[in-house]
Amino acid sequence: MLKGRAGRACAAAVLAVAVAAGCSSGGDGDKGGGDGGKTEAAKLAITPATGAKQVAPDQPVTVRADKGKLTEVTVADAKGRKAEGALAPDGRSWKSRWTLRPATTYTVTAKGTDDGKPTTATSTFTTLTPRKKLESGMAPLEGEKVGVGMPVQLLLTQPVSTKEGRAAIERSLEVRMSKPVEGAWHWISDKEVDFRPRVYWPAGSKVQVVAHLAGVKAGNGLYGVKDRTLNFTVGPKHYTKINARTHRATVTDGGETVRTMKVSLGKPGDDSYTGVMIAQEKIPHMVMDSSTTGNPGAYRTPTDWNVRTTYSGTFVHSAPWSTGSQGSANVSHGCVNASPSDAKWFYDFTQRGDIIEVTGTTRKLRFGNGPTPWAISWSAWLKESALGAPVTGQPLT
Repeated sequence: MLKGRAGRACAAAVLAVAVAAGCSSGGDGDKGGGDGGKTEAAKLAITPATGAKQVAPDQPVTVRADKGKLTEVTVADAKGRKAEGALAPDGRSWKSRWTLRPATTYTVTAKGTDDGKPTTATSTFTTLTPRKKLESGMAPLEGEKVGVGMPVQLLLTQPVSTKEGRAAIERSLEVRMSKPVEGAWHWISDKEVDFRPRVYWPAGSKVQVVAHLAGVKAGNGLYGVKDRTLNFTVGPKHYTKINARTHRATVTDGGETVRTMKVSLGKPGDDSYTGVMIAQEKIPHMVMDSSTTGNPGAYRTPTDWNVRTTYSGTFVHSAPWSTGSQGSANVSHGCVNASPSDAKWFYDFTQRGDIIEVTGTTRKLRFGNGPTPWAISWSAWLKESALGAPVTGQPLT
């Protein structure tokens, strides 16, 4: 299989390899203008040239054959790590697919045939050391099972503010799915770009995200230094609808209702958020402290079985002190109160990324108050892609 990976285009190294001389046909004299029947040597041209230094890693490695065909191209570093690439349909050229690692020495080995005779060429070069390094992290966790609404979050250590830099980042990202669907990347901030499907992940699907960030130029002197791979699975479709007017939460699993809970939401002035949220994290025991919401001293209450739905501190949790109001009145400070038994059941049932939709309040969920990919429309989500186009997941094999 032909393999390779993107690198800086420098002056081509043209390496001549002699092939067998052609023979003249009887009685016609020598062909080739009296050159004794010899044919011109086949040539394989490799870019970057051998010995090149400070090669920018975001330009492609290329190999070209002036005649004959290429049969194998390998681009590898000293540790044996190979870069990907593809051979042109006519077999005459090869080009790397992704960028190369910075501050790394690579050797290119190209093989081909000409009139049935083998030809070989090599080139060794070194990529530049970046002035600024871009590293990354990803969520969800490696191997995690999540709900159908969970976005992929790519978190960066340096800001990427230009459209060119953001587009380069997006081009380096692959989303592979066992059940391919359409989705898109969306820049949440200069340091975060998220992916969500157009609708929801198919239940039971497997997802792999590969960030080919090593060598990506994201700004002036700023290059990615490491690739990342994330694998996760999507669990059953859990969808919870919470109605502030009826004071009920209806929990479904795969479209079938599995539990109806009496709840109490935020009282007037402390209204809960209306909108489509996800279960962001689960904390079995914590202290709710009003100082975190800018109102120190109002309350400081231990709580159990907490499922977070916003960065600003909204949870579904156990509230034994409000069971008399659950199902009939909204008396909380903005959270969704449930009985201890219902809250424990919901905590155990819930996966991160499950959909939790609240209706019936006057306070609308703000996009960005946590991972909130479903708080805006698909068209609004797509507008914040630097490439401005949806992505259809590649099959995961």
